[in-house]
Amino acid sequence: MRARKLALPLVLAVSLAVPASLAAPASARPAAPAGACDPTRTAPVYRGKVPTPEQVLGFDLGERPVSAAQSDAYLEAVAAGSERVVSGTLATTAQGRPLKYAIAGRPALLSKAGLAKVRREAGLLRDPRTPEALARRITERGVPILWISGNVHGDEPSGTDAALRVLRDLGDRTDCAATTILDNALVIVLPTQNPDGRELNTRQNAYGFDMNRDWFARTQPETDGKLAMLNQYPPALYIDAHEMGGTSYFFPPNADPIYHETPEQAVGWINDLYGAAMAAEFTRQGIDFFNRDVYDLFYQGYGDSVPTSAFHAAGMTYEKGDGSPYPERVKEQYLTQWVSLSAAARARHRILTQWRQMTVDAEAQGRAGTLEPNQIYNPPNQIDRQVPDRKVRGYFLRDDDPAKRAEVRLIVRRLQRMGVRVEKLVRPLTVPDFKAYGRAEARTELPAGTYWISMAQGQKHWIQAMLNEDSYTPFPYFYDVTAWSLPLLGNVSGGSSGADLRPQAVPVPTLPAARPGHEGKAPKLGVLQLSATSSAARQSTGWLRHRLDREWNLPFTPLTPADVAAGKLDGIEVLVTPDGPASSAYTALGDAGRAALQRWTRDGGRYIGWQGGTQLAARLGLTTATLAEPTSDIPGTLFRVRVDGSSPLSKGVGATAWNFTSYDLVMNASSGVAVSYPEVGSPDWFTSGFERGAAELGGTAAVVDQPVGGGRSVLFAAEPNFRAFSDGTAKLLYNAILGPDPAKAPVAQGTAKAVQEAAELPSYESPIRVSVKSADAAKAASVLRSAGARWAESRSGGVVHYVIDNPRGLPVDHHPFAGRLPSLIREAGITPVAVVLP
Repeated sequence: MRARKLALPLVLAVSLAVPASLAAPASARPAAPAGACDPTRTAPVYRGKVPTPEQVLGFDLGERPVSAAQSDAYLEAVAAGSERVVSGTLATTAQGRPLKYAIAGRPALLSKAGLAKVRREAGLLRDPRTPEALARRITERGVPILWISGNVHGDEPSGTDAALRVLRDLGDRTDCAATTILDNALVIVLPTQNPDGRELNTRQNAYGFDMNRDWFARTQPETDGKLAMLNQYPPALYIDAHEMGGTSYFFPPNADPIYHETPEQAVGWINDLYGAAMAAEFTRQGIDFFNRDVYDLFYQGYGDSVPTSAFHAAGMTYEKGDGSPYPERVKEQYLTQWVSLSAAARARHRILTQWRQMTVDAEAQGRAGTLEPNQIYNPPNQIDRQVPDRKVRGYFLRDDDPAKRAEVRLIVRRLQRMGVRVEKLVRPLTVPDFKAYGRAEARTELPAGTYWISMAQGQKHWIQAMLNEDSYTPFPYFYDVTAWSLPLLGNVSGGSSGADLRPQAVPVPTLPAARPGHEGKAPKLGVLQLSATSSAARQSTGWLRHRLDREWNLPFTPLTPADVAAGKLDGIEVLVTPDGPASSAYTALGDAGRAALQRWTRDGGRYIGWQGGTQLAARLGLTTATLAEPTSDIPGTLFRVRVDGSSPLSKGVGATAWNFTSYDLVMNASSGVAVSYPEVGSPDWFTSGFERGAAELGGTAAVVDQPVGGGRSVLFAAEPNFRAFSDGTAKLLYNAILGPDPAKAPVAQGTAKAVQEAAELPSYESPIRVSVKSADAAKAASVLRSAGARWAESRSGGVVHYVIDNPRGLPVDHHPFAGRLPSLIREAGITPVAVVLP
């Protein structure tokens, strides 16, 4: 996800050979003398048992992208031809395609008993209660599990073809380079993680989800099936192969920030074992590459951060520039995969020993209540915010509110399915230092039935990642969002304690999945997608479709602006308009569509919108709420908001909720405010995640609910269904769709101002945002000009904000200069307030 190779920072000018301390002991190596078998310069020798790609597909891997069906066909052909490979299906996509995987290893490991032994030994190493003598025997004779996966983004195909090439080599080669891997590892190959997206040539899957952001929530069957198998075959290495703009190649070390609960041994593998081995090979072959830039290891929903935090693996994103010819892309993807597998195989014993030690260390930290501190991995970066020096020995989730039971159970189930031990209090417990989320510590009695999650277990890092009160962003650069706490997203009551407690509690068996459905009679529902080409519209609408189809079982009619103009609102009772470009939708509606939508609402329709859908409603005069561009930096942060208990939206929500906000419009209204931000400085004001200048939200509206003639508009400033995992505010949306009208609603007055201000708002599609102190404004403008950027500029509170136009709506991974900006800013001597890539 990078336009070109950057100059290597000085910090990388170190030996590119694998450090001696990470070399495998003799017992872990193949019989050949040390150094006698080079993984890339050893000539391949094939047995001929496995058919060639040409024999199965009619062309060689790398000539052109294989289709999803061709990938499956060749995977199965390899499995059929080789006793070293078995295959299976771990999930089925929304469009009915299988997610095929293959397991490669010594034939003895691939029997039913052999695979069961590998799983059992991996489980023993991940359990801190396993006796050390037994763990030591396993590390001496066992094998690490190494994963290769590709194509999580459907329009980034080369990782798939490379993974199939690796699979063929493992299945058929007899030379020492292949047998070194086979003798010292079990390799799982998942060529495509997104078959539907591959066939559609879209980044997202068929529901519009970027599945490289879905890992902790597991909303999509592709992600859920993958994680179910990862828990059976926990990785010590997880390769996630991507593509980006330009022609260079990225592999770790990663950029800052890195999440504080990332085990140091795993960082060592990533940087000094795999990163060093690949850098040495790419340097030897003269291949352009870069690292320590752009791609961080922070948000706990990536295909590299989750394997690292949850499984103590070396989770790594690899990125090849899509400006290169396809054969070159596949060749370099193959090279990084093969070199990584080879490095792991040669360090087998050390990897297993350190993998085990990470679990032991995590349990010891949890028992002591120690949270790992933030660190900087790439000087001269400096820590922006440190993790508080407070002990956390356990988390609690209250279950005494029947209206929140489904959300609480969902969180518990998510934890359990990642190997977290959850217990339930059988007697009330007095906690001397209970810190409820966003509140001060206080002596509290928790009732029987409260869920207790002790940090004294091997999954301590993952528990903190999922139940944290704040992510404590260490460095003001954001590749993705900065808040994801499950209790806050679910708007459930809970908190933490650092006390050494001995509660009377019993283990909770894994909870079943919730049954989909809704209460009451479903209205005739329409969903208006504002654009067919906008990434924001495709994602926001897809997230909504997922919620309606799979969780609420609410049938709906999909609509476009052209459908509205053609009179297809007839019979629709509730119209939901997710995010998207309001300006182009307003134009696409035309006079007929705009009049039809205004008339439909005033004649009794219920219009529900958010973000772009809210802006469109304001332009149409369906609200008196005024909208303004934010002057703050809020890249994806949770804010506590107050909920009006008299509003029908409040059913089952409670007096407060947690609103997910990301550079959303600031909304003000004098009436009909159903949900609002607290005043800054009040006891309710609390944020989880990064923010600068968020005080502008104090006292403003998060949701307004106003009458429009005989109808009603319910408008959210931010996305209430973010990635379909903000379950707390999704309940507000559920109530907006299914609930009654307000009992008393004063007639709204003064739409003219709202219409005018909404019409004057700029329209951005996936913009890049850079904020700097006023003293750095001239240097920042020079940097932007040098990159060829176009931008809008605003100033507030000594900060200059640049919103950089992205007229084609390109994601950052394919944007022509987005990946260069962090380096250019650093090279200019600027310490940014925030850098946000879309």
